[in-house]
Amino acid sequence: MKKLLFTISVLATIFTAKAQENQGVTLTVIIENVLNNDGHILSALHNEKSFMKSDGLIMKKDKSEKGKLTLIFENVLPGEYAISALHDANDNQRMDFQANGMPIENYAMSNNPMLMGPPNF
Repeated sequence: MKKLLFTISVLATIFTAKAQENQGVTLTVIIENVLNNDGHILSALHNEKSFMKSDGLIMKKDKSEKGKLTLIFENVLPGEYAISALHDANDNQRMDFQANGMPIENYAMSNNPMLMGPPNF
C-alpha cells in the first residue's frame, strides 16, 4: 500500500501575461496532513525535462511541522510545473524503500496521483 499521508495544494497560479520576460512570480504551496515534526520536508519544483530525472529547478528543505506547512517558491518564470515533496523523517537526504521497492517515507506529487509506479508529468 502506497504511503501518501500528506497532500499538496497549489494556492497561486503561475500567470504573467504582462510580466517582463525574465521576471517571475511567487508560487505558494501548502502541504497538508504532515504527520509529525520529525526530520525535514524536501520539495522541488520541476518542469517536464527534470521531472523524475534530476534535481528540481528550485529545491527546498524545510523543517517538518505537524499539520500544515507553507512553501514559497520565488521568481518562478511562466510555464508548466510539477511539485514533488518527501518527508525525510530520518534526515538522510533521500527516499527510503522497503526490500520490495515500496517507499517507507511519506511523499506527495502535484495532481495527487494514486498510481502504481512512478507518476507522469
